[in-house]
Amino acid sequence: ITFPLLSVTLLVSFGSSMLYGYNLAVVNSPAEHIKAFYNATWSQRYGHGLAPGPLTLLYALTVSIFALGGLVGSLLVGVLVERYGRNGALSRSALLVLLAGGFMGFSRELGSPEMVIIGRSITGLHSGICLSVVPLYLGEIAPKNLRGFLGLMPSIFICLGVFSAQVLGLPELLGKDRFWPLFLSVVVVPASVQLLLLHCFPESPRYLLIERNDVCGATKALHRFLGTPDVQDVIEEMREEQRSLSSMEMVSVWQLLRERSVRWQTLSVVVVNAGMQLSGIDAIWFYTNAIFENAGIPVSQIPYTTMGTGAIEVLAGLIGCFTIERVGRRPLIITGFCAMGVCSAGITISLLLQATLPWMRYVSVACVVGIIAGFCMGPAGVPFLMTAELFMQSHRPAAYIVGGSLNWLCNFTVGFIFPFLQMSAGAFCYLLFCGVCLLVALYVYLVIPETKNKTFMEISHVFA
Repeated sequence: ITFPLLSVTLLVSFGSSMLYGYNLAVVNSPAEHIKAFYNATWSQRYGHGLAPGPLTLLYALTVSIFALGGLVGSLLVGVLVERYGRNGALSRSALLVLLAGGFMGFSRELGSPEMVIIGRSITGLHSGICLSVVPLYLGEIAPKNLRGFLGLMPSIFICLGVFSAQVLGLPELLGKDRFWPLFLSVVVVPASVQLLLLHCFPESPRYLLIERNDVCGATKALHRFLGTPDVQDVIEEMREEQRSLSSMEMVSVWQLLRERSVRWQTLSVVVVNAGMQLSGIDAIWFYTNAIFENAGIPVSQIPYTTMGTGAIEVLAGLIGCFTIERVGRRPLIITGFCAMGVCSAGITISLLLQATLPWMRYVSVACVVGIIAGFCMGPAGVPFLMTAELFMQSHRPAAYIVGGSLNWLCNFTVGFIFPFLQMSAGAFCYLLFCGVCLLVALYVYLVIPETKNKTFMEISHVFA
């Protein structure tokens, strides 16, 4: 692994992927402060406060609008990466975060809940773009023996983003009422770092050669990333892929969905990306404090319990990153989904028994930790890595649009309906997540082949 390869991986993971994790968890600890702001503003405007139902609905919209923005961003991925390249799309998207930070940071001063909601939607737009472009970029610049390691690096930074939001949300730091606008707008710092430094690194060599036919640029980029003058083998592999695609233009989403030759790859992307969000992980990230409160954890201990779960998910992400090239993609993702399914069932059982056995509250906490750890070890990053590996260059952007759109649509669905699902189904709502996790694990076991240490052409032949 070379210094430029590691540096650009850390930079885009810090400036893009980490913001996704941060924005998932940032609305958790200041929830009551934001609701109080909404209520006070409504009273000033209309002379009366909001009832609990409409207030819950407005806050659920604030949480889930992030996913709607992400859905729009994922639909723009194909156009952006084709026009500006992978590096260029990431650089330009960082400007969105600066705009969103301004909206959220000045929302209270201007007495505008709408600015919070708009800011959340713009951060979602940025995350929707980056959640697909970062693994696409890293998957194309990494040698095949490092593709798994570098491909899971963003998932570690997603976990670090969640953990950062949990730490900064402590009452001793930015968890106080007067600091929540600053807490929401901290995202401008990583985005600014990426905006300043990303232009120092070259574009994806595969994009330059296969899509732009820029052999000289691709060779220079490979020299820089691989740190060796001998890159002829890699150039030849890319030329072979270019020749196989010479009579084929970039595939649209509609063409991808209709093409029989990649039907199983497309179905695999649909199942894994939808399953990743319907596993319930977003419910836990968005509403951790509420889940722990329902489990009977004392309110004063909840922020610190939440922070402990964040530290464990970072550790689980590191384990996944350093073991993926040893054990492969399939074992990690199957184990992760199975662990999440079992722990979801465990939460249901512990909540049902809690009235008679008070110590079961700690079982609930352990099951939440198990879900997070299982997710961060495999499902957090492997689906995005697999999307890059299962498709050729002509199909890859369309595949990321399909996977990203489903990812965000399911994210929005879970974020919006979970509070109401929890009110209506109680402890049994977690059994739904259990069923999803186990079915996805079974599908991966039966259908998806191992892609470790294979070239994109070899993977395509395995599916064929």
